[in-house]
Amino acid sequence: MKPPLVYHEAYSAPLPSTHRFPMAKFRRLEGCLRDMGLASDGQMHRPLPVPRRWLELVHPRGYHQAFARDQLDRRAQRRIGLPATTPLVQRTWLAVGGTLLTARLALRHGVACHLAGGTHHAFPDFGSGFCIFNDLAITARVLLEQEGLQRVLVVDLDVHQGDATALIFQGETRVFTFSAHAASNFPARKQLSDLDLPFQDGVGDQDYLSRVGECLPALLERLQPQLVLYNAGVDPHQEDRLGRLCLTDMGLLQRDHLVLDACLRRGIPIATVIGGGYDAMTPLVKRHALVFRAASDQARLHGL
Repeated sequence: MKPPLVYHEAYSAPLPSTHRFPMAKFRRLEGCLRDMGLASDGQMHRPLPVPRRWLELVHPRGYHQAFARDQLDRRAQRRIGLPATTPLVQRTWLAVGGTLLTARLALRHGVACHLAGGTHHAFPDFGSGFCIFNDLAITARVLLEQEGLQRVLVVDLDVHQGDATALIFQGETRVFTFSAHAASNFPARKQLSDLDLPFQDGVGDQDYLSRVGECLPALLERLQPQLVLYNAGVDPHQEDRLGRLCLTDMGLLQRDHLVLDACLRRGIPIATVIGGGYDAMTPLVKRHALVFRAASDQARLHGL
């Protein structure tokens, strides 16, 4: 069996052609995975928008209503960096529902992958850095409340620190946040994750994989989480416009294999989201496809 995949055609909401966020990547990624034989109709699951009561486990009504009605002030809008058009509002609610569905499929099948997600700069009452609602935080909160989970691990390997996720779960002993990121990159003001692994600019495959490989297995052994939420951002790549690290395509693929294997060999379900990536569309989509390739390989290796 190949891993379940979660996708909705509304993920690629229209943006002005000059906008720097690569919104078309979600649609292109779905086509790329089908071309590579990594996605088929039988694997695909279509999400529903996240219910408001679950969204409000993280984001207060005043904030999400102001966003949905395009009533945020200019400073708040600039901080997010995305226009509150009707299609963008719809895809934002859908993408959170998609990460939650991915997590539930992972609990059932061992591994599942979302063709979006990873909006880790969304704080409870404001958005930032192209992130409006924090899909990982909402998903973890819903699973704690609805599914009775007691130990969730967020593994965030996007090049930018998962700052909002870290703040949301400070003092929450049931959720452990691990962020490995470029120390000098956005956000300028870092939060305290339960475990931060900051890298200096220019770190390449060997040093990166060595340090993550030292941390993660020991963390899994100590915490014994019931679910891992994995942000597989590809912006640590050496060609990424907003990254400062120097991983190659092979380094990213080895990273994804490392994370997935470390979880699955211990019987820990893992849900993946694609996180950030900023480059020309064709190489970017191929990089985002790496985690799906790794998940397919690891699912087969572990008999899922």
